[in-house]
Amino acid sequence: MVDVMDRIASDPSRYSCEIATLGECTISSPLRHHKYVDDGERIFAIENESKARRASERLGHLPTFERTGPRKRIFHDPSWTRVGIVTAGGLCPGLNTVIKGLVEILDFDYGVRNVYGIRYGYAGLNPKYGYEPMLLNADAVDTIHEVGGTVLGSSRGQQPADVMVETLVRMNINILFCIGGDGSLRCASDIAAEVTRRGLKISVVGIPKTIDNDLMFVGRSFGFETAVARAAEVIRSAHVEAKGTPHGVGLVKLMGRDSGFIAAAASIANPVVNFCLVPEVRFELSGERGLLRALERRFAAGKSHAVVVVAEGAGQELLEGAEERDASGNVLKKDIGDFLRREIAAYFKAKAFDMSVKYFDPSYIIRSCPAQGTDAIRCYGLARAAVHAAMAGRTNCVVGNIGESYALVPISLATIERQKLDADGQVWRSVLDATGQEFYFNGVHHVGAGDAP
Repeated sequence: MVDVMDRIASDPSRYSCEIATLGECTISSPLRHHKYVDDGERIFAIENESKARRASERLGHLPTFERTGPRKRIFHDPSWTRVGIVTAGGLCPGLNTVIKGLVEILDFDYGVRNVYGIRYGYAGLNPKYGYEPMLLNADAVDTIHEVGGTVLGSSRGQQPADVMVETLVRMNINILFCIGGDGSLRCASDIAAEVTRRGLKISVVGIPKTIDNDLMFVGRSFGFETAVARAAEVIRSAHVEAKGTPHGVGLVKLMGRDSGFIAAAASIANPVVNFCLVPEVRFELSGERGLLRALERRFAAGKSHAVVVVAEGAGQELLEGAEERDASGNVLKKDIGDFLRREIAAYFKAKAFDMSVKYFDPSYIIRSCPAQGTDAIRCYGLARAAVHAAMAGRTNCVVGNIGESYALVPISLATIERQKLDADGQVWRSVLDATGQEFYFNGVHHVGAGDAP
């Protein structure tokens, strides 16, 4: 966070906390029985006291974001408002819940009935693909939250901003909701910039969708809690499989291209994990402090099994091959899970040691399930916050969940860099306590919380 604040302090005009608006709000809101938010209400951007203090030292002030919520006066006239909703990037639990929330709040609170679902991501805003939009209403979205994925479909990659804006103009859309991660939000920002260049009055508001929880300043992203819960179930299966054979190793690869939040949280949620490997903490494969030797020490200590959880972006320096990127520009990670499966099996085979590796890659199963519990509640809360912001003429922003409140974050700040797991923080310290892996890596036999026989 300190490095991020240094960047913001070095270019405050580019990384302002202020939200762009389309103009003065002059229309009385149709909402009733609401506690309205005043324009001047702000939320501290950083909840941690020590980090907030350091941020204040670098910026000269404590960074705050605009609180979002219903306002007495709005910018867009509900009678003339036409809305587009687009889902872009990979799947994530809760997408349909967010779509349902947007449609219902637009309809029930504001009386907006012209809502269109843009098919297959930003490609749906490029006429060359021929994807027809879906008309969405309360009946159409009534039960979509019960299934995973997105009823609109999705795709990766951007489209030319001028082409997409021309489509919005042709459809008379004056509010566009973009549900996506960092690449998708940057595309939304490009659309907002083109809208501004043309002098149009179109609100572009993002809802943060990143199962890896790697966006800055938006709090916990929707889908993350569901992913952790489902991952913990897979870890349970890996544990059972590992215990079912002599010296079995249950190896689980989880999502986390550059941030190990899911792997870390799932290892704490189901602390039968003995080794948790994340992108933020470099590990060795071979040698006295390598993973292979650590596993060998565990078995030498009389343990009958081991459970290893690895985030997909961990250990990339161990794999060979040219760098490739997906349509969104993200670096495609090489398969660390299959690599570890082969290396672990080969290491013990060379030693004529009786063992087996059971490999689990549940990524697509986890991504495609519906949101659960408080995660679903967060989806609906983000949808409400986004609708209120858009109707008030806010644009080029993304809604965030900070503490118990919802705030508006400029897209440039939310995507300034990927949020990372703090290797010196309490979450990683909890992982080390739960797994006891430090002792095996460092050659000290120790029975920890994850070392049940």
